[in-house]
Amino acid sequence: MAYKLSIRKEAEADIAEAYQYYESCRESLGADFMLCVDESRARIQRSPKQFRVVLNKIRRALVKKFLYGIYYTTDENEIIVLAVTHARRNPKQWQARS
Repeated sequence: MAYKLSIRKEAEADIAEAYQYYESCRESLGADFMLCVDESRARIQRSPKQFRVVLNKIRRALVKKFLYGIYYTTDENEIIVLAVTHARRNPKQWQARS
């Protein structure tokens, strides 16, 4: 089954903020982060139920090489990305978006 993937504006802002941070640390590190996020999004889209539920119906996929999680929900044919946050951030920040 093909799932449509939608990213909320808050999650897009999370990604942009992390990209800027990693680019400020080292040139092209932001690009590496984006590649890893894209790879994680592709894994989610291929098989969204492979990742565990962390709260109610919200699942989390970890971003390889970076301490970030992609938090999302699914319905019949759509995946909705709610947040992309650092694993050490207070979870209440992304939980408020659900």
